[in-house]
Amino acid sequence: MPAVLRPRALRSGDLVVVTALSGQLEPGEEPLLARGVAILERMGFRVRVSPLVDPARPRWWAAGTPAEQAAELNALLRDPEVRAVVAHTGGQATIGYLDLIDLDAIRADPKPIIGYSDISLLHMALHAQTGLVGFHADIATHGFGSDWYTLVDEARRSELVDLYTRVLTRAEAPGALPANGPWETWRPGRAQGRLFGGLLNRLVLLQATPFAPPAELFDGAVLFWEELQRPVSRIWNDLHTLRLSGVLDRIAGMVVGIPTEVTPHDGGGRHVDLRDVVLDVLGQRDIPVLAQVDFGHTSPNLPLPIGVRADVDADGRTLTLLEPAVARG
Repeated sequence: MPAVLRPRALRSGDLVVVTALSGQLEPGEEPLLARGVAILERMGFRVRVSPLVDPARPRWWAAGTPAEQAAELNALLRDPEVRAVVAHTGGQATIGYLDLIDLDAIRADPKPIIGYSDISLLHMALHAQTGLVGFHADIATHGFGSDWYTLVDEARRSELVDLYTRVLTRAEAPGALPANGPWETWRPGRAQGRLFGGLLNRLVLLQATPFAPPAELFDGAVLFWEELQRPVSRIWNDLHTLRLSGVLDRIAGMVVGIPTEVTPHDGGGRHVDLRDVVLDVLGQRDIPVLAQVDFGHTSPNLPLPIGVRADVDADGRTLTLLEPAVARG
């Protein structure tokens, strides 16, 4: 299993490129993209939008063919001027080009790759192959460019911009992540371990490929996951897939994000929600479960760097990053 590979810390004025790592830019989303670029600029970075982020050139549900998307990503990975890559949105396309990514370019010059949803599949696969710390964090269009970042009070917006800036630019432990709403204790306890996870159905999808994380990667890990547009019965099945593959017997803790359009089950006179499903599959495993944490298909996403050691305190309802996500340049 590769050692943890931290990207070089960004500096003020560094070039960050917003690119189409999965889905295309839809017509009418240009204002959202512009607002997302403005937030990245507020963090102190120069921002460039790549050619594939163009509503005039979609390919089915993607921004291009797998070869086109891989070629653009590889060019960014090989370009020494580019210091970070930000997904403009998620989608359904990253699985198509995993085998075309230049892993040697990542090892030679690791850079932050930032995004969630389908992009979490990219984070998990690249971490398994190279040890790269990927950033499960807001995307440009429907994340930084969402109404939340323009309508929320300035104090909270500044808190998040400062958090992202510190996580990306300082080679020091970021500390406790700031909650926006109340987090929930689904199972008490406290644990420390390396963060790993993303969109649950993408983790399960990855298990059937050569890019699946090795079993030992989950030893003592803090597994974080979120889900959207799924009935709880599907999530029950996916969690059992992780149980049968041994993942749930290896992890030290679990962090569940904010579900989006996850429908409970009502049948046989009983209401079954997401908490019921999680605790049912975990059974008697004595691991803390902290839930309703600020990440997922919601905005804002707290940045969760894969491979970084974290402390999850389900009793105190805190999640703390114990190590830097980036390395000194």
